[in-house]
Amino acid sequence: MRCSDLPDVPEKTLTHLDASGHAHMVDISEKSDTHRKAIATGSISMLPETLNMIVSGSMPKGDVLATARIAGIMAAKKTADIIPLCHPLALSRVSVDLLPADDKIEITVSITTKGATGVEMEALTAVSAAALTLYDMCKAVDRGMRIDGIRLLHKSGGRSGDFNAE
Repeated sequence: MRCSDLPDVPEKTLTHLDASGHAHMVDISEKSDTHRKAIATGSISMLPETLNMIVSGSMPKGDVLATARIAGIMAAKKTADIIPLCHPLALSRVSVDLLPADDKIEITVSITTKGATGVEMEALTAVSAAALTLYDMCKAVDRGMRIDGIRLLHKSGGRSGDFNAE
């Protein structure tokens, strides 16, 4: 299958499919190691009272922000165990920033490595795990929380070059 067979996808071979259309892990053994970075973001919206409990440290399950930060870091390190066909990577740095704002917490993850493949999936997985952890730790007081906008903001390194979201 080629990307040209799909609507609005540029001409490029789908690398995770073999000639028969079966999924396989891409061979990256011939690719050069380069410095790679990815930044992803997302948010979780909640009631103002819930956010106040998080910020004040009065949530019954404990330090919600610290736990979500650790969950994001752990998820980034385990991405190859969660997402099929991802390569296990030695991550150089994982930063999980949680910014309370109005009625939500903005989550931003930045990951760097030096390797033959990118860290976009690690950044997106870390954002997802941090958001899910925030939900899990606060669901007893606010089941209406909403996880939104998980997306890649930036990617650099490798043959495909840089990407910056609009």
